[in-house]
Amino acid sequence: MLLGDVLRKIQEESLKKDEIRQEIQNIVRRTTRLSKQAIFLVHRDKISEAENLLREASTGLSKLSELSKVHPDLYYTGLVDSAFEEYAEAWIFLKIVSEGDFISPEDIGAPNEPYVLGLADVIGELRRRSLDLIRKGDVEGAENCLGIMESIYVEIMGHDDLLILISGLRRKCDVARRVIEATRGDVTIEVRRNMLNNAMRELQKILGIKASDKPQ
Repeated sequence: MLLGDVLRKIQEESLKKDEIRQEIQNIVRRTTRLSKQAIFLVHRDKISEAENLLREASTGLSKLSELSKVHPDLYYTGLVDSAFEEYAEAWIFLKIVSEGDFISPEDIGAPNEPYVLGLADVIGELRRRSLDLIRKGDVEGAENCLGIMESIYVEIMGHDDLLILISGLRRKCDVARRVIEATRGDVTIEVRRNMLNNAMRELQKILGIKASDKPQ
């Protein structure tokens, strides 16, 4: 075979590979964008709209799986993992808010490692929701968010091998620990404020009754 023919064939294959790379990048960007939008909608309690966006994102991820069969070297990259991570985070957060339960990686078609990394990031979204609930006066809801944050952290930290095997997980857990501590402080302050307000209202009632009991 002539060298020119060899190089021409390599060039054609390289161009096709580059087209697939660009398609993967487009899918990844779209998946990440849809997942972030879904998280925003969950914070606004627009659950059905968030679900629709994530199901739309899942179509693109299915396409990624097909492309991986052609060029697995392009599929297994940090870029693809980050998209799955954001996607998993959005689904986990949605299920916690809407049903108070967790969803498995199999249920959403996400690889295990991005799922766990996304799970760790959910702690940050729960803090944000907890603060929103505090502003709305729903201290009980904020306490519930804090409890879920702590549960996620304890469960992940209880599986030592995951911290070793999944790159970046320990760093995320270090951040999560600080986030939990800050949230615990915020919730505690609000609980004490509510207790003080309730005590003052009770005192006002008692003083009001005593004043009405005085002889005219």
